[in-house]
Amino acid sequence: MGQITNSRLTDPADPGAMPSMTYDILIGDRSYSSWSLRGWLSFAAFDIPVRVQATIMYRPEFAQDRHVFAPGLRTVPAVRTPGGGLLTDTIAIAWHLSEAFPDRGLLPADSVERARAQSMIAEMHSGFSALRGACPMNLRTAWEGVTPSEAVLADLARIETLWTSALDRSGGPFLFGDYTLADAFYAPVAMRIAGYGLPVSNRARGYVDAHLDHGPLRLWRALGQTDGPEQPTYEMGLPRRAFPIAPPDA
Repeated sequence: MGQITNSRLTDPADPGAMPSMTYDILIGDRSYSSWSLRGWLSFAAFDIPVRVQATIMYRPEFAQDRHVFAPGLRTVPAVRTPGGGLLTDTIAIAWHLSEAFPDRGLLPADSVERARAQSMIAEMHSGFSALRGACPMNLRTAWEGVTPSEAVLADLARIETLWTSALDRSGGPFLFGDYTLADAFYAPVAMRIAGYGLPVSNRARGYVDAHLDHGPLRLWRALGQTDGPEQPTYEMGLPRRAFPIAPPDA
């Protein structure tokens, strides 16, 4: 795994602030911020050094931390590049890194498979709002008794179609064989399936298990246990179980 370091937030306007010769990423709570997970995995899974600066969402200091990182910043994650650029969206982070590090395997080498991976990433970035809204990512606990709506089931069916098609072509364990940005973008989906015991096929569950065993994700989840108290925003009012929850037919 690449060099992943933590640092305090430093105001770029501070005359004492030293220019960075590496990337800086601002992330939210590791246990809850699925977009932060995608952004961080885009570095950590490909041995790209990055300096991590963390903030806690839904706290008064969240707005100030965003402002210190980049005035006017509205969301996390965000990345400052070594050249002084600012990337404020996960898909921008992904495309930038794939161009800056073409030898790290962020995307498949084959042009046809690369196009498929890019399309899967884009669909994840813009879609599956029912699943994301009904089942927020929570890596601290699993919830029992979730009854997926028809809209959530439709999202899961489409996700399974995408996953199965890719895994059938590559043979796994990840979507395109080796881990790529497509897996980084679907990692929070896998964590939702694991955290809510959502109904998926054995093939899809095997892919979820590959994420659960992935070293960078395991590190992210472990670090999330130190991010402070649980966020009441993510309370589901359902019976809690240890994460990950067993699939329905286990």
